[in-house]
Amino acid sequence: MTDIQDADTGVTEAGRTGQAQSSVSTVHRLRSVLAIRPFRRLWLVTYLCSVGDWLSLLALTGLVSEMMNSYQWQSFALSLVVLTQLLPGILFAPLGGVLADRFDRRKVMVACDVLRGSLFISIALVGSPIWLFVANFLVGCCAMLWIPAKESAVPNLLRRPDQVESANQLGLVMTYGISTISGFGLYSLIAGIPGYLNLQGGNLEFRIATIAVMINGLLYFTSAILVATRLPELSGRVSSTRKKEADKPGFVAMFRDGLRFAAATPLVRGLVIGMIGAFAAAGVVIATAKLYAQSLLGGASTFGLLFVAVFVGLAIGMATAPRLAQRLAYNRLFGVTIVAAGITLVVVALAPHLWIALLTVALVGACAGVAFLTGLTIVGSQVEDEMRGRTVALIQSLLKIVLFGASAGAPLLVALLQKRQVSVFGHPMEVDATRPVMLGGAVIAIILGLVAYRQMDDRREEPVLSSLFAAIRGRRNTKGLLIAVEGDTREDTSVQARRLAAALRAEGLDVLLAADPEHDERRLRTMLSSAELAGVRAQALVAAAVRADVVERQVRPALDEGSVVVMERYVDSPLAHFTATSSLEHQELEGLVDWATGRLRPDLTILLDRPVTDGKSIALEHHWRVQRLLSEMAAADPDRYVVVEADGDADVVAERVRSAVVPLLATRKRAVPEAAV
Repeated sequence: MTDIQDADTGVTEAGRTGQAQSSVSTVHRLRSVLAIRPFRRLWLVTYLCSVGDWLSLLALTGLVSEMMNSYQWQSFALSLVVLTQLLPGILFAPLGGVLADRFDRRKVMVACDVLRGSLFISIALVGSPIWLFVANFLVGCCAMLWIPAKESAVPNLLRRPDQVESANQLGLVMTYGISTISGFGLYSLIAGIPGYLNLQGGNLEFRIATIAVMINGLLYFTSAILVATRLPELSGRVSSTRKKEADKPGFVAMFRDGLRFAAATPLVRGLVIGMIGAFAAAGVVIATAKLYAQSLLGGASTFGLLFVAVFVGLAIGMATAPRLAQRLAYNRLFGVTIVAAGITLVVVALAPHLWIALLTVALVGACAGVAFLTGLTIVGSQVEDEMRGRTVALIQSLLKIVLFGASAGAPLLVALLQKRQVSVFGHPMEVDATRPVMLGGAVIAIILGLVAYRQMDDRREEPVLSSLFAAIRGRRNTKGLLIAVEGDTREDTSVQARRLAAALRAEGLDVLLAADPEHDERRLRTMLSSAELAGVRAQALVAAAVRADVVERQVRPALDEGSVVVMERYVDSPLAHFTATSSLEHQELEGLVDWATGRLRPDLTILLDRPVTDGKSIALEHHWRVQRLLSEMAAADPDRYVVVEADGDADVVAERVRSAVVPLLATRKRAVPEAAV
């Protein structure tokens, strides 16, 4: 009964504290991903390598500064270190994608980590500035081989495709949050070691940087050991048509196939085009930020505040992306947020005051955070495993090329344009050159974002503006509510769906009890053949066809009219049964369901939780697996699920369901008409 009390309390509180419920949902989603041991270990590996990346930035910059005697060369220390790590992305990222798709990803990652560790230690031992830049370039090459292998392997470690987004969130938080703080903190700790390091004479700062580089090498060696010994799952593939090594095409052919795939697939083509627009705008902002801060009559503090605003916006965008994606399809959300970032960047370019600039820069960061996380999720969940490595590599390569080009081209444009005097209503006004350059970057982002949206939009019959406004309000673009009743047995779901519909009608609501999908499945099978369909794929297709018909004929029209739709065994129960009884990949089934239902998901799912104790051992094992899968779905998204104990008399269970649902719907009653605005 404890579960029922918790569930009931959660539903009641959801009506009063939606924001708290949202945070609880996020915590549960992230915990469900971290509960997967292979992913948790890979997350630790990501931490070690990311700390190494940030530590190397400071350590190598310190070494260059100490090795170069010229003040002019010392002023370029950071730029040279960044440049030698940026160039490999332009040259070697496509090769990394081919390696990730052709060879064992775990072996690729181990080899790259061993090479990176060896190169960093060699920098400390050789002590030559020329070798430092050469080794740093080679380290960047290894990173471009390591990243596609790691990113393309992540979805294979997860239990469900809907966990890809949470996994990406955790990866970005680790790479740009926890690891950044740890890397800078570790360098500060090393730099604060007492003067006993200087007992033998010599330069103390040089010794500190050398020790940091050595520690950096040890971090990569540790990563290699963990990947080699504790992560055998990275070698796994989800493709059922895996080719033998001898049958695979060569490097050139695989590279050509990857480019052809990106050009011929609208989803990937739109993703690439959108990323180009986003990276171009980002490069322009980065390159002009210093002078833009001066145009706001600020100095170094203003420059720092602008960067803080960007990163705060990025964090907010990445945190809110999953909730927006619940109401707006990923394929639409990606292009829309890039266009929104471009429009907001226009306001940044025209901002007359610092507070307006800070607010709009944060909005640009938020849009960029949503777009970036959405793009990674699309690659992880919708690009097939055989092409995923090359797609990740292509995006990485574009990131380096476009950022490099924009960062180099924007200052040249600023130098050419110079400051201009313009007359506004007879009054002279000085226009800083950074403003028109930013406007140009904004226009590029808007145009390419629109192109990406047109390429990727799979719901062109639905107006995007109404869908977007509904997503911002946190609601689907319909007037009604969809309630699904899920459970292990049809007897439970059928009885409780009928009783719930009757209880809601008694509350004065317009309720549609949708057709029983399993009844239609049996009827359709009879029409197709006199015998039961034996093939699992055929049964899955029948189940999807029936649900597509019910959604199109009954559910969507009722929702558009503002009704409450109650439907039993809508999506979750069939998914759990097919996953538990067949060798079909859960990702395949999810894709089939999304296509059949148009990604229509319930506003609320009632999960009937009944312990199974009767039956043969094989049947018990099957029921246990189904119940476990359903429980995992509920744990991953608790603000959309209510778990109700189904053990007991039907009347008692019906009262539990009613007491859980009715208070929630009472709080939503007033919001239903607002969804139509």
